[in-house]
Amino acid sequence: MRVFWKTCIIVSLTVATFGTAHSQDTNSTDTPQVDEGEGQTNPNSGVIEPIAPYDDKLLRLSEVLGSIHYLRALCGAKENGKWRDFMSKLIGAEEPGPKRRARLVARFNRGFRAFDGTYASCTPSARFASENYVKEGILLSSQITGRYGR
Repeated sequence: MRVFWKTCIIVSLTVATFGTAHSQDTNSTDTPQVDEGEGQTNPNSGVIEPIAPYDDKLLRLSEVLGSIHYLRALCGAKENGKWRDFMSKLIGAEEPGPKRRARLVARFNRGFRAFDGTYASCTPSARFASENYVKEGILLSSQITGRYGR
């Protein structure tokens, strides 16, 4: 991730912490339409994709973004797919191979679905979870860019 993306992530997550709207956009909680198997290479092809040393944190950040995407929309933030779009930009900046891309997308979707199955409406607990995930996202993005300078 480039320094530009670090700034974008931190600014977006910070704004999310303080800029929650109170009217709900019912279309923005739709499950992201991404084919998790898209681009999978044949396991017998012998193609080995390199793994970045920060992949564990990046995978967690992907999951956090998926959770934020669901929770913020559930609690009324009219962000029109902002977090899904942000995930797409993050993937674009990383330029991962097909398997790594599929893992990132799967983790985003996992984060989304984790709360989709838990909360049907915005509750104080859902707001609390959203705030904590925003804080975790800020921390993860700072750790990734601070240590690996991408």
